[in-house]
Amino acid sequence: MRVLGIDPGSRHTGYGVVDGHGNRLVHVASGTIAVPGSLPFPERLGLIFGKIDALIRETAPDECAVEDVFMSRNAKSALILGQARGAAVVAGVHAGLPVFEYSALQIKQAVVGYGKADKDQVMQMVRTLLGVTGRLSSHAADALAVAVCHIHSRSSRLCRQVWEQR
Repeated sequence: MRVLGIDPGSRHTGYGVVDGHGNRLVHVASGTIAVPGSLPFPERLGLIFGKIDALIRETAPDECAVEDVFMSRNAKSALILGQARGAAVVAGVHAGLPVFEYSALQIKQAVVGYGKADKDQVMQMVRTLLGVTGRLSSHAADALAVAVCHIHSRSSRLCRQVWEQR
């Protein structure tokens, strides 16, 4: 199972591709899509969509997982983030992938075991789980965490379904 995890943002969108082989996780690719703030917002959304679309074609994931929008005190920021997230979701759907959504709490719980873990704890655990030794941006680490969360959640869901069918 290959999963593309996405940490959406209007200026920096993180991506992480992880293969899940039973209990083993393998880091395939990760990085940050940096979008120039000088571009008009609709063009930024188009760029996010296009880069994720190309990434999907390049890495051939089976499923896509996206971090859900957190509730912000600033409504305008939340709307902008939501639109960037929408561009990422549409790229996955456009490619025919099932797209799953996870809250920050769910992601931290799945990766660190504590829903209120800080960014450094998430990054360290992602490095440990995936054996990543090189440079890793916080956006890429968050996206890898989304992918890891989905793989763990998917395994739990499949086990539950098998158990319920008995």
